[in-house]
Amino acid sequence: MPNSTRRDVLKTMGSGVVAFLLGTESSQASHMPGRPSSSTANMGEHKPSNIMSIAAHPGDAFFAMGAPVALAVHNGGQGSLLSLTLGEKGSATIPPEQYGVMQRAAAEKAASMMGSTAEFLHYPDGEVPLNDEAKFAVCDFIRQYKPDTVVTHWKGSWHKDHRACYEIVQDAIFYAALPTIARKLPAHSVRKLFFDDNWEDATGFAPDTYLDITPVFQRWMDACAVFPMWRGENGFRYNDYYRSLAVARGCVANFEKAVALMSPPEQQVQHVHTL
Repeated sequence: MPNSTRRDVLKTMGSGVVAFLLGTESSQASHMPGRPSSSTANMGEHKPSNIMSIAAHPGDAFFAMGAPVALAVHNGGQGSLLSLTLGEKGSATIPPEQYGVMQRAAAEKAASMMGSTAEFLHYPDGEVPLNDEAKFAVCDFIRQYKPDTVVTHWKGSWHKDHRACYEIVQDAIFYAALPTIARKLPAHSVRKLFFDDNWEDATGFAPDTYLDITPVFQRWMDACAVFPMWRGENGFRYNDYYRSLAVARGCVANFEKAVALMSPPEQQVQHVHTL
């Protein structure tokens, strides 16, 4: 690769995912490999992106997955953030019932600040069930919001809710795309899936995509700051971590601020006629 450096390669890769996430590619691009096509797909159109984050807890949805959502909205697309729990057991000093109310209010305010929508499934924090009920519940939200791209947890986590969310989302995407599965809303195919860069899900996480979030960095930070846990109230300095991580990922990708994402292996497969 003449006159090229590793930084150039990473920058090009990062720019490519920006193009995809912001909807500048034609929607004639194929759906996720191995996933069935939806009868509702509109081929050959150009449209702004629609991104959904699906997380175990509101903090994960906004801190680790919120920046791509904010960027899609900033560029004329749509964004939604689904939390499987309220994260109500996350405080050592505030009772779960009270803390859950605080978490929900913070998520709704943060979503409004980013021009997006917050949704919730009310499974108990720490007890997200890995069953078809949860998978179909997430499937229904996918069909409702029709995201082009989903961002969720990577499976390499010490947190059981995060691992459960990873598994739930895989099958929810599959169910959502099958026209033969009758639900209230028609089938919808998610085109791309990414795993977020989460300090709790670091085992085996290998980023392959860098997204330039410079235009929305401060808006995303301001939205995260409405959460009671953002500045370390619960023992971890999320504010310092994610602010610093955006700078570090930006250094690697040659952007001012960036987030790193990981693709499933089948999504990285390329089909070429010749080299």
